[in-house]
Formats: sequence, C-alpha cells, structure tokens
Amino acid sequence: MISQLEKEVTFRFLKTRKKDGFINVISIFSFIGISLGVAVLIIVMSVMNGFRSELIDKIVGFNAHAVVKPYSNKLIENSYINHQIEKTIKNVVTSNDGEGVLLNKTLTKGLLLKGYLNKDFKNLDIVLNEYFEGSKNLIEKSISIGKELSFNFNLDIGDKVTILSPSGVQTIVGTLPKQETFEISSIFDSGLADFNENVAYINLSSLENLFNHDENKRFLEFFFNDPTNIEIHKSNLQKIFPDEYVYTWSDLNKSLFSALKIERNMMFIILSLIIIVAAFNIISGLTILVKNKTRDIGILKSIGVQNYSIKKIFFLVGFIIGTSATIFGVIIGTLFSIYIENIRQFLSTIFNVSLFPEEIYFLNTMPSELNIHSILLISFCSILVTIIVSIYPAAQASKLDTVKSLKYE
Repeated sequence: MISQLEKEVTFRFLKTRKKDGFINVISIFSFIGISLGVAVLIIVMSVMNGFRSELIDKIVGFNAHAVVKPYSNKLIENSYINHQIEKTIKNVVTSNDGEGVLLNKTLTKGLLLKGYLNKDFKNLDIVLNEYFEGSKNLIEKSISIGKELSFNFNLDIGDKVTILSPSGVQTIVGTLPKQETFEISSIFDSGLADFNENVAYINLSSLENLFNHDENKRFLEFFFNDPTNIEIHKSNLQKIFPDEYVYTWSDLNKSLFSALKIERNMMFIILSLIIIVAAFNIISGLTILVKNKTRDIGILKSIGVQNYSIKKIFFLVGFIIGTSATIFGVIIGTLFSIYIENIRQFLSTIFNVSLFPEEIYFLNTMPSELNIHSILLISFCSILVTIIVSIYPAAQASKLDTVKSLKYE
C-alpha cells in the first residue's frame, strides 16, 4: 500500500520547479521518447496485421480454402455430410486442373487451367464479385481469363484462343501435342496480377478431354465460412478422408506467411529499442533528482520515514512517468492507426507524392487492423521496462546517509 505521505512527496517531486529545470527537461524527453516508441510500435503492428489480413482476403477470395485429392480410388463426394465440419462449409465444388500453353498469333503463354462444372463455376466468389465481366456460364469450348492476361494479349470477350496440351494425339506423322480452340466467355479480376495472368477457367469436361484426365481423378474444393481457422478445418478433413491428400491455402503460401511473421517479430524487437533507450533517460532523470533532493531525503529520514518508503517514492516517480507516457502513446498510436488512410491521403495531396502505390502493393488503401492483444503486449513491455529502470535510482536514494545528507546542505 502507498501511504498519504508517500503520495504527497511523489507528486511534489513530479511538479515543475525552476531549480529543477534540467531534471524536468530529461523527464519530458523520457515521456516523449516512450510515447513515440509505443505509438510507432502500435502503428507498425496494426499496418502489418492489416496487410496480412488483406493478403489472406485476396488469397482466399479466389483459391479454394482446402482441397482433397485422391491418390488412387475415386473420391466419395458426400463423405463430409453428417459430420460436424458440414456446419462450417460454405460451398463444395468438384474440380480438376492441368498446365497448358495459350497460343495467340506470335505470342505464347503458359497457363494453369482449372476445370469446373457449369453449376459450380457460377457459385465461385471470383465470379460473383463486381469486377467479373461477361457470361457466368462456363460451357464446353469456352474459357474465362484474367484481366492482366486479356490486357497483355489484347484479348476481349468473344475472341478465340488456342490451348496446347502436353497430352499427345496419334497422327500419321507421329505423336503431336493436343490442341483445342476456346472462345473467351468472360474476364475475371482476382485482385492479384500474378493470378490474373497465369490462371484460366474452362469447363471440367473440356479440361478432361484436353488433358486426357480420368474422371476418377477429380478432386474436391472446400470453401468455409471462416477460412482463418484453416488448421482446424484441415484436421477435420483428414479424419474424413484419411487415405487422401489434403492441403489448404495456408500450405500453398506457408513461406510467404512465415516471412511476414518473422518480419513482424523483428520489427517488434527493433522498435522496442526506442522504448528501452527512452526508458534509460528515466535513470538519468531520477539519478539527478536524487542528487538534487539529498537534503529532502535527509529531512524525511530524520523525521522517521523508512528507507523502504524513500525507495517507493522515487520508484513511483519513474513509474508514473513511464506509465503515463505508455498510456499517451497507446492513445496516439490507436488514433493514428484508425485514421491512417485519411492521413495518407492528406500527405499525398499536400506533397503530391504517392505514399502507397497500388501497382506495387496491389492494395488501393493503407491497411490497418488494431489487435487488442498486440496493444496489451506493447503496453506491458513498456511498463515493465519502466519498472526495471526505476529500481536502481530508487534503491540508491534509500541508501543515502541521513547525517551526510544534512551536513553538506
């Protein structure tokens, strides 16, 4: 417990006095440094969390959340029915894929072709979004291509393209690559240029005919209501399909998200140094404060104030500076994170500079996502550092000799 005397002396030491001007300068810089460190940490963590969430939304927006592929036997498509996972499933479609080459006059382009039944294609999120152009029917001999591919090859809806398959067809002159002509029925936009340029959709029957695929090799694509808990969904699917190959969007992008996680952790460690450096100013300020308050400490001890109380008083001075700076930094960081897009637009307008170019980051707004756990962790670390650096000067204050303190004053 803190006594009334300890409270009054603590707040007295915190008040500005002319002869303590230098101490107050150090205290102000400590306050500003810790506040900036906390605010910057919150802003950076929020932006990185926002970027990660936007990236996940882009990826799961056009990819299946989980895929079940057969090794040998044909999949039993309705195996998941009457299982607990059924309640979490948004959609399940039958699919197959193959790699071919698009031929267009003098240009060629390797493509990943994904085959869907017409009824399944209509229900894909990439087809239902506002950027999809053309027919939502994917009939035989029709193809749906990405926006970037249509730009690069100067293709439009109604044009015809030839797809070359690695599967061979026997002729009188030997085995030749199989090829078929498709009419462009639609153009999609996934939001990622690489996907738009390298992936196309065709009817499932057309794909199996082009690549000589067996119907028994068809696989299932699962779309869940909440794709973020993908590891739980994967575990449930592996129980239902123990003899099949199960993989998820997370498995396909594991290296990317691992890199993002490492980068986020490193940024946290590096930016935490700002708080640590600022906190060390508290040691300087308290040490000078102890020297300047030698007479006051001597008087307090002479009237019976215990060493423990002296230590507590100076510890509270450092603790209050650090805690108030942390709270102020949390407020500034939170407000900045909430209005970061407005701030970006304002600065871009004032300085006529693009601070977040869409062609580089594939996002048209600055992403930001506040995470209460991150804020609590940052606040805890900041206050912990403040506590640690306040202990030494407080202990030194309690060790001052009463007689010597008053003798030279």
